[in-house]
Amino acid sequence: MLIETIYRKIAVALVLMLSISWMAYSQDRVDSLPVKVMFYNAENLFDTEDDSIKDDIEFLPGGLMRWNKSRYYNKINSVSKVIIAAGEWNPPAIVGLCEIENRKVLGDLVYGTPLSAFGYGIVHEESPDIRGIDVCMIYRKDLVTVIGHRLLIPENLNTGEFHTRGVIYARCIVGSDTLHVLVNHWPSRRGGVLAGEELREVMARMVRHTADSLCLASKGNAKVLIIGDFNCTPSDPLMSELIDPDSGVNCSLINLSDGKKEGTAGTYRYQGTWEMIDQIIVSGGLLNSSKGLDTDKEHFRIFSPDFLLKNDNKYPGMVPFSTYRGYSYQGGFSDHLPVLLDLVVR
Repeated sequence: MLIETIYRKIAVALVLMLSISWMAYSQDRVDSLPVKVMFYNAENLFDTEDDSIKDDIEFLPGGLMRWNKSRYYNKINSVSKVIIAAGEWNPPAIVGLCEIENRKVLGDLVYGTPLSAFGYGIVHEESPDIRGIDVCMIYRKDLVTVIGHRLLIPENLNTGEFHTRGVIYARCIVGSDTLHVLVNHWPSRRGGVLAGEELREVMARMVRHTADSLCLASKGNAKVLIIGDFNCTPSDPLMSELIDPDSGVNCSLINLSDGKKEGTAGTYRYQGTWEMIDQIIVSGGLLNSSKGLDTDKEHFRIFSPDFLLKNDNKYPGMVPFSTYRGYSYQGGFSDHLPVLLDLVVR
């Protein structure tokens, strides 16, 4: 009996020591390796089940897309491959995603693919988007602690018959620093560039107001990360107004995606022209920081390996290898390329 008691005490001590060692190891990795942030438009990641309150009929086995379980499992494994490949030997600590149908799909992605080896947690809220596509975030729990999140929706966008997705806000602890993350997917331009412009303006004002409030609360030192598919380019007047509004504001914002010249010219290709509609914007608190998280334009890039691209059959050059081309199944990854940012810890 005495021997068993001694063995139990030794076992408890060993577990405690291993736990402390693992926490220290995780902290060392935060302090020594870049903290990778990624945003990826996953292009219509739907399950195969009918949601009676959402317009998901195209992505049912009997729908126009002829969506089925085989294609679904291929899709979630393809998305996991992109996330893992983007991080190389250090998978992204934070991944913003859009065009995800629901939490079940997100769970299948995080727990039912090779991503399960990296212990990702989920930040998700069901949005009122009529098609049922949500914005969300996954994060490595060994590197990031999420201490709160909510879905931001301008109320006037959800009156009458119109509904749209919101913005996911997450307050995170990375190392010993606080990072505020806003994941976006602004209303689309279906029907032309001007389509949805008024709705995007409302979203831009909400994001700007949120960033200003965060910076005001921290006396201008808040570290804010704004990522997403904005459905407009950095040169669009709307993005210029978001970054540098006429009125006096509390938070300086810098678009790291603006002026990119190396590699692929954009994240989305429309009629043979690359467009930079997936972007990463940071507050001044993340630039030239003497302590904690820090970054700069050199740490931003588009992830565009050969396997994510294919020859464009209509225009010269390459195009993202998408899951669908119109209603034709291609078996690819997405019609968007992901964007990446390295945060270093000082």
